[in-house]
Amino acid sequence: MAISDSTAGPPSFAGRLEHGFVRLNQALIVLLMASMAVLVFANVVMRYVFNQSIFWVEEFTQIQMIWVAYLGAGLALREGRHVAVDMLQDLLPAPLRRAVRWLIALAMALFLLTLVVLGVQIAAFTWNQETPAMGLPAGLPYLGIPLGAAAMLLHLLIFWRQFIAREFVQVEEIGDDGEEVHA
Repeated sequence: MAISDSTAGPPSFAGRLEHGFVRLNQALIVLLMASMAVLVFANVVMRYVFNQSIFWVEEFTQIQMIWVAYLGAGLALREGRHVAVDMLQDLLPAPLRRAVRWLIALAMALFLLTLVVLGVQIAAFTWNQETPAMGLPAGLPYLGIPLGAAAMLLHLLIFWRQFIAREFVQVEEIGDDGEEVHA
């Protein structure tokens, strides 16, 4: 269920750009999840069949899981899958409801900007340290925070107006041709 403009017609340049961004995000998450599954399975086989484990798999899959969580949060925001309590705002008169939605969207944007800034700072601060098993920069897992927050911020900005006006439709998925399949 993605949040999308309900107007029909050919996708605009911005729409095609967003579609490409979403597809890239989805592909990266699928790639990370698939490699996690393969690596964990291979490590289990190595450990229980050959009595030898692959020493770096646990650390690497932990880093992958952090990235999946933060990148997936951006897609969840775009698809309207985050938990929201809107019962109280629906009871408000229309002008006040719109003002509350402005405040919510602004608070979300400020929070995400804070995550981007602080995430970059913590990644930079820890970059010269090394992870224990693989010797990778310790800032690598933390880099998922600002990238995921930036993706969420981008999705928020794309549908900001529709969110505030509640002029959006739920989209089940985006087809291979770029067309959105509405619920």
